[in-house]
Amino acid sequence: MAGRQRLAALAAVAVLASGLTGCGGGDVAPATPSAGSSASSASPTTATPTGPAKPTDRSPHGVLLSAELAMQTARRAKVSYRLGADAGSGPLFWAPKTALQIKRSTPGDAEQLIVVDTVAYQGGDAATAARNGGKHWERFTVPPDPDGHKEVPYAGLIDLLNPVEALAAATADGAEASFVGEEKYEDSTVEHYRVTTTAEKYAAAQTALTQARRDNLRAALAPGGSISLTVDLWLNDKDQLVRLQRTGNGDSGRADDSVLYSDPAGPLLSAQAPAETDTVDTGVRTVSPLAR
Repeated sequence: MAGRQRLAALAAVAVLASGLTGCGGGDVAPATPSAGSSASSASPTTATPTGPAKPTDRSPHGVLLSAELAMQTARRAKVSYRLGADAGSGPLFWAPKTALQIKRSTPGDAEQLIVVDTVAYQGGDAATAARNGGKHWERFTVPPDPDGHKEVPYAGLIDLLNPVEALAAATADGAEASFVGEEKYEDSTVEHYRVTTTAEKYAAAQTALTQARRDNLRAALAPGGSISLTVDLWLNDKDQLVRLQRTGNGDSGRADDSVLYSDPAGPLLSAQAPAETDTVDTGVRTVSPLAR
């Protein structure tokens, strides 16, 4: 029932938006990035989608629904994140296929992480080359899910970065949204919204994910058993998400994540697989669901 209500609400936002665009021809839908496991990149077209016009419902819930639609339309952005002790930046594609190219700014098992659909690469550093005869990258896949479907490597990291998932949680049943106010952000003015929810509700709102991914997401959002979760969202004048912050307190831990989004739908964003000659295939391996 909740899934049908969400689809109906987003459809209503889309109808309202299309009604505001007038009687002329609509924008041509952008081509999608190629992110198959055998593809060398996830490259967008040169056209940048402008997105739908804003709907007339400017209540906090209505604005956040509009933001969800705007980020679904964008499909990609550059992210800069801090998730606990882990930090990094790079392009993220969340639709129609998953692609990611992250350069870490904190110590980890690998300096860079790349995901192209269901194939992952890690390395790009001297340590990886030293243990692989001069090759800088290790290619691998992860075990399939219980139903035999191919899993996305580093899915836990991707779910924490995905802006559409954050906005789905912000507009889900039981989430309480409020408008904090207008604020200066870099060279522009943004609107700040705050949502009170729980890690359980946040994860449950991700109906497109497998149960295992929802369970991992819930655990990642509730370190130390935190019950409440505050989600702060900053939107630009196109209702696109530019900053996300999640905070929560538990008996023995605290959630404190921050993600910045820039260049949504950017035509030059790409997630490039390394050259085959600089890659060693390491087969199937299990990675941390949080890639930390």
